[in-house]
Amino acid sequence: MAEVLLFHHAHGLTSGVRAFAGGLRRAGHTVHVPDLYEERVFDTIEDGVAHARKIGFDVLIERGRAAAEGLPGDLVYAGFSLGVLPAQLLAQSRAGARGALLFDACVPTAEFGGAWPQGVPVQIHGMDADALFVEEGDLEAARALVRTAADAELFLYPGDRHLFADDSLPSYDGPAASLLTERVLGFLGRS
Repeated sequence: MAEVLLFHHAHGLTSGVRAFAGGLRRAGHTVHVPDLYEERVFDTIEDGVAHARKIGFDVLIERGRAAAEGLPGDLVYAGFSLGVLPAQLLAQSRAGARGALLFDACVPTAEFGGAWPQGVPVQIHGMDADALFVEEGDLEAARALVRTAADAELFLYPGDRHLFADDSLPSYDGPAASLLTERVLGFLGRS
């Protein structure tokens, strides 16, 4: 079974992120879910992003790095949207990474030091008409990663919802979230 470090999105550590982690645990995986917002949860993505900007994205990334300290190196790093920042950084830079799961976002690999590391599989999940994923460059970064990494998969789901796998948000899409979870569990079973 895999050990996962899962980072929340801009809303904060919602009950939906906790539920997603719980589903992975029920499948036998160990999942760590740090709270980068220190118990703050926001009703809207705009309020959550404003909070992230106030804290500073560099501080949030550093909190993510600190959350990995003391954990084994052979983790699968996962993140929802904003949480992709620390997840992708750690997958690209921390020795021993077993994989990465990037939900609703992807950053150009050059942001974190260059090419995707050899031997680190990655899955990227997003909706094909999600303005935040498609229009802000994440889809382009995801496609570039898939072209250059040896073991990379991009899964596009029909729809325009951001954070569609968080069942505590209005953007939740049950069928898409179920398929995402099935694919994630398959990935973790191989990691």
